[in-house]
Amino acid sequence: MTIISEDEELVTFINVFTVSPDNQQRLIDLLDRATDLAVRHANGFVSAALHRSLDGTKVTMYAQWQSMEAYQAMRGDPAATPYLIEALAIATFEPGAYSVARTFAPLAANR
Repeated sequence: MTIISEDEELVTFINVFTVSPDNQQRLIDLLDRATDLAVRHANGFVSAALHRSLDGTKVTMYAQWQSMEAYQAMRGDPAATPYLIEALAIATFEPGAYSVARTFAPLAANR
């Protein structure tokens, strides 16, 4: 389950892939398989969510790990490599590592 909290010491990766609209679903399928068959089994994996842009040009993966070391260990595992190679053949990739700086919720009157 995705946890978005200032109190958690998780490493969050927000990875944005740019893709042609005709390859958006193919990329989603690749990232789905990579995550389901390899990534989610790695030690330190917490959660992941795939997002598609409405214009078809982006796919964003939001993934959380217990630590940077756990993430690096997964990246060193060859199980996910073929999926990443295939994904990079149809998309460009802009990775980013983050920690939660602040969260916001609506005021009770706005609910």
